[in-house]
Amino acid sequence: MSSPEHKQKIWDLIKNIKTGMLTTLHGGELRSRPMVLVQDEYDGTLWFYTDLESEKVLELERDSEVCLAFADPDSQTFVSLTGTGRAIQNKTLVDKYWNSFVAAWFPQSKNAANVGMLEIKIHKGEHWDSSSSAMVKSVKTVTAKMKGEQPDLGQHEKFGT
Repeated sequence: MSSPEHKQKIWDLIKNIKTGMLTTLHGGELRSRPMVLVQDEYDGTLWFYTDLESEKVLELERDSEVCLAFADPDSQTFVSLTGTGRAIQNKTLVDKYWNSFVAAWFPQSKNAANVGMLEIKIHKGEHWDSSSSAMVKSVKTVTAKMKGEQPDLGQHEKFGT
């Protein structure tokens, strides 16, 4: 698990990216799909709306291990999070995060029987953050190669168990 400060750091990295790729196990194969964050803070759990009759819900029932990947190439921010996921029907959470974007995916209303939430409890992960421009990174890479060193292209950190 990570400290409150580290959770805030992860949130600061992903909150503006908004869309992460959720990877589940489908039979013997990995399968990813985009999921949009709905919450406005992070405490170690990420929430997403889901159709409770979708294939990803069945996949999570068979194997709850997931990976979430967030990427913002423009800011050179990349985050990979590993955890466990489950689908739940929780009217309080559905009401709390409901908005017009979500309503477009569930036109039958937020009270429909198939509207639910994916709860992803994060256990570990890593992130890369480099605010350097492509030009600066190129110069650092060439300089490091000439010195026989590895280039310092930004921050990389692992966390969790």
